[in-house]
Amino acid sequence: MKLIKGLALLAAAASLAACDAPKKDKTVDNWMDSKDLSQLRAGIWVDPNGCDHWIIDDGIEGYLSQRLDKYGKPVCSGVAPPNTAVGPFKAGSPIEDPI
Repeated sequence: MKLIKGLALLAAAASLAACDAPKKDKTVDNWMDSKDLSQLRAGIWVDPNGCDHWIIDDGIEGYLSQRLDKYGKPVCSGVAPPNTAVGPFKAGSPIEDPI
């Protein structure tokens, strides 16, 4: 019983410590060629359900965000077949994609 209480106390302490982690600015590429994400070119990836996602491939890093309308609903435009990426999503970075 003491072991279970000890593990629970340790888990609680670890979760509280995570609350103090410094906040990162998620609008900035924070790695090798650090710059604002607005300087990179986005494309659209169509998921298996036919809905759009903004996609940026910055060489080693990548960014993906669901494309939403002004009401917060998914945009499913039919711009491409499901599981397809279109647009200049690899533009804007001199770093080659290693894959």
